[in-house]
Amino acid sequence: MDKTAIYRIKVCGIMPESWIDRLGGMRIVAVSSVHTILEGWLPDQAALKGVLDTLYELRLSLEEVTCLEPSGVCRSDILLGTVK
Repeated sequence: MDKTAIYRIKVCGIMPESWIDRLGGMRIVAVSSVHTILEGWLPDQAALKGVLDTLYELRLSLEEVTCLEPSGVCRSDILLGTVK
C-alpha cells in the first residue's frame, strides 16, 4: 500500500515532545506512564518507515501500528509483526 493514510502508532515509553517535529506530521494523542499513542496522516510507506526509524532511534518499543481509513474504521492492524 503506497497511498496516503492515517496511522495510529502505540509505543512503550514516553515520546519526548522535543522529537515530535521529526515524526512527519504525527501528533501525540495520548500519553500514560507506560505508553505513547501517535496519530497522523502520512503520504506513503516511505514516510511511515521514517517515523518508525525515528522511534527506533529513541529506543521506544513498537507495540502496535494501525492503518486507519479516513472514517476512523480500522483497515488493517499490525501487532508486533503479526497481522490480525
